[in-house]
Amino acid sequence: MNRSNTRRLGAITLACSALLASAAAGAGEVEVLHWWTSGGEAKAAAALKLTLQKGGHRWKDFAVAGGGGDSAMTVLKSRVVSGNAPSAAQIKGPSLQEWAREGVLANIDDVAKAEKWDELLPKIVSDGMKYKGNYIAAPVNVHRVNWLWVNPEALKKAGAKLPTTWDEFFAAGDALKKAGIIPLAHGGQNWQDFTTFESVALGIGGAEFYKKALVQLDAATITGPQMTQVLETFKKVKGYTDKNAPGRDWNLATAMVIKGEAGMQLMGDWAKGEFIAAGKTPGTDFVCTPAPGSAKAFTFNVDSFAMFKLKDAANVAAQKELAKEIMAPNFQELFNLYKGSIPVRLGMKMDKFDDCAKASAKDFVDTAKAGALVPSIAHGMAVPSAVEGAIKDVVSQFWNDDKMSVADAQSRIASAAKTK
Repeated sequence: MNRSNTRRLGAITLACSALLASAAAGAGEVEVLHWWTSGGEAKAAAALKLTLQKGGHRWKDFAVAGGGGDSAMTVLKSRVVSGNAPSAAQIKGPSLQEWAREGVLANIDDVAKAEKWDELLPKIVSDGMKYKGNYIAAPVNVHRVNWLWVNPEALKKAGAKLPTTWDEFFAAGDALKKAGIIPLAHGGQNWQDFTTFESVALGIGGAEFYKKALVQLDAATITGPQMTQVLETFKKVKGYTDKNAPGRDWNLATAMVIKGEAGMQLMGDWAKGEFIAAGKTPGTDFVCTPAPGSAKAFTFNVDSFAMFKLKDAANVAAQKELAKEIMAPNFQELFNLYKGSIPVRLGMKMDKFDDCAKASAKDFVDTAKAGALVPSIAHGMAVPSAVEGAIKDVVSQFWNDDKMSVADAQSRIASAAKTK
């Protein structure tokens, strides 16, 4: 090789080295706080990590075990107070606005506008991702909460039909009792009591009543005749559970339905993962149907990542890439196939999803158009956490205390709704 070629090769090598160094310098790091530490959720988090790494960025996992995220929030608060916030944290519902009011969340409108999020999300969901009109979080998925899970073989054995109203539910429950089958699998934990309560409220009162009573916390609605009927029905439901329900985890209740020990369960669509893991097929081995009376409404639970203010430009770029990828079609499909939820992004192809997910996706769109897509109060989507906790406590007290009257429960719920 002559000197000219040697010099040319040397110049090219130096240029390539400079480009690589520049790319490395431009690569950022995202530290992501989440509690997806088991099963399909962990697989989905790993897929998001891989996607980000392909873009040249670094992923720093900040996983805190604990299904409800309480432990994660405790850790997050200490990190933010010390001025060392992560790039993104799994936060949802009104808690997003609570964090935004502290002035610690980043404005990611540039990503949202470039990716047309306003067009890809139902307004009630996109509004929840914003603070003062600006996006501060990226939504990941949608869980439907108002589901009834049914063992069709148990119903057949009892000579009962699939219930679509609460009267039909009680008729089916009576038939199951006579057949020696527990009508309703339930776990006596306050969040499970509250999940049942909100499905009864939606089924008895409809979406408008639900919004007034459990989202707007209207005192006249809470103390009115429809809430009286809701509480009476809710208490009647307890008579169809078994004496061993107190303290039972939700997945153990689901297992009772899978085994045919119980006929039905009121639970969000994360219960489907238990059926699938047991090798059961939707529509054949188990049935997913809206909770009685709630077929034309949809209580949603949306997971999302809040984006925190960062100083390093490369890390900000990586953070924006994370927000973009969360809403990208590939991740929306992959994550929700793993988790049992449905994509929050509208217009997604659902051919890889099962019948329950397809039905949920259709109802998600239809109820959004009809104004019957409502946030789940039991799962942190509707009211501030202090109010949610106060109402949840009253609901569980009423469920467990046979001496508490309906009127007393209504009065206590109205007082809890005023919690600051």
